[in-house]
Amino acid sequence: TLYPRHGPEVVPLALTGTIPSKVLAGANRVRVHFRLEAHDSMGKHTQRHPVIRIASFGLFAAVVLALSIVPQSMAQGTRTTQDQALARFEQVYRFVVRNYVDEVDPDALIEGAVAGLLESLDDPHTTYLDTEAMRALTDTTSGEFGGVGMYIVKPAGESEDATHIEVVSPIEGTPADRAGLRTGDLIVRVDGTSTLGLSSDDVVGMLRGRPGSNVEIRVRRSVQVEFDIVIEREIIRLPTVRWDMIDDEIAFLRIVQFTPFTDDAVEDALEAFEAADYSSMIIDLRTNPGGLLDGVVDVADLFFDDGLIVETRGRVAGENQRFYAEDGYQVPLSIDIVVLVDEGSASAAEILAAVMQDRDRALIVGQTTYGKGSVQQVRSLGTGGFRITMSRYYTPRGSSIDLVGVTPDVVVVQTALTEAEESGVARILSENRVADFVARVGDPSQAEIDAFLRRLRADGITVADRYVRRLVRIEANRVAGRDQIYDLDFDLALQAAVEELRAR
Repeated sequence: TLYPRHGPEVVPLALTGTIPSKVLAGANRVRVHFRLEAHDSMGKHTQRHPVIRIASFGLFAAVVLALSIVPQSMAQGTRTTQDQALARFEQVYRFVVRNYVDEVDPDALIEGAVAGLLESLDDPHTTYLDTEAMRALTDTTSGEFGGVGMYIVKPAGESEDATHIEVVSPIEGTPADRAGLRTGDLIVRVDGTSTLGLSSDDVVGMLRGRPGSNVEIRVRRSVQVEFDIVIEREIIRLPTVRWDMIDDEIAFLRIVQFTPFTDDAVEDALEAFEAADYSSMIIDLRTNPGGLLDGVVDVADLFFDDGLIVETRGRVAGENQRFYAEDGYQVPLSIDIVVLVDEGSASAAEILAAVMQDRDRALIVGQTTYGKGSVQQVRSLGTGGFRITMSRYYTPRGSSIDLVGVTPDVVVVQTALTEAEESGVARILSENRVADFVARVGDPSQAEIDAFLRRLRADGITVADRYVRRLVRIEANRVAGRDQIYDLDFDLALQAAVEELRAR
């Protein structure tokens, strides 16, 4: 197809014609004349163009050349190679550096380009890490930092809410947990700055700071409920495992997150359970945001003596791995197990729940989990770096949990608050009603709590009594330094798990 420049536009024209075979016999050189005609969209003749003469040495060679070169040219015109893409970027980069109205920092341009490249993948877990974000990630890995204590994420999606930052889970026993933040809450503003358009790492940097300093957070809990809370930053020490006996037979194991030391802590708990002569166990993975893959594999290995625990699959051959249990049980098969999960159970927590479910080792109770089934690596880049998804998890039955989660065998949803109750909770939290009450009366009696409930109702605050009693109990335990590992009075999923085990 030729594109002669006749008339106001470039008009594509097709070459057609036949050449008698006798003309080709013994010919070293053939001159071929083509007449090019333009047609409109209905095939009507519109214009005749001058004859174009094409000389070729050996028509056969010309035909072969056309067949071999034209398809390649067409392919090059429709597909950009890596070298072409990089050349195009370099062209723009050099033009900006040399011609932009103000002098620019080349490093800043490269950082912006890398951040944009990773953002174009539309993966909330793949992101550029500037120097501050890289330092914050290192602090988290080391297990201690100054902040409010919650895991957050920037959800994928196109709605306005999806551009805010979402709470995956508060860290148990931290300021965010005591302030009443919950899985699914949206962080709308931090110290007056909107989180619209910010990455989760940007917001992490805003939430962290000097222990003892305050940060004001605007929280959106539902379409119509927003409230401000002021949280005092503390040194956040990341816990791993907590445990206790619910009664003489049922052991309670709370795994807060998975680290290289979680399996050691779980083994300590199991020794305590054995000493107490336990016969069943509840493993609580609710609001557990995950952690290290090796950590959860080591923990799962305590419950199996062979077989697949989890598989990872990616484009890079080294990311395709299968993790198996080693010989020997730490927890005998005679121990009945219930695993508690909720929408805040993510990543490594979902791996443990999935293998226990797939291999019929435990009953899963609660809510469908978060659905974070991908594996990230962190790579250094100058003083910063980037986090990138390299593979996805697959359960022993070959299912992916990414964006799907683990569906419980028994669904138990904590009683939802009405819109009026959510508004009441917002007032209680933003006005520090519970903290002021406990500070005034100390460790409140049942009668004092009842009087507190009556005052709330008199002020137009209507919230379920059991919910307010829990808030008071949490604050009173914090002030008194008591460690309450479970709350059987308030926790419906835990109640269901206990009933399930007692019925066996």
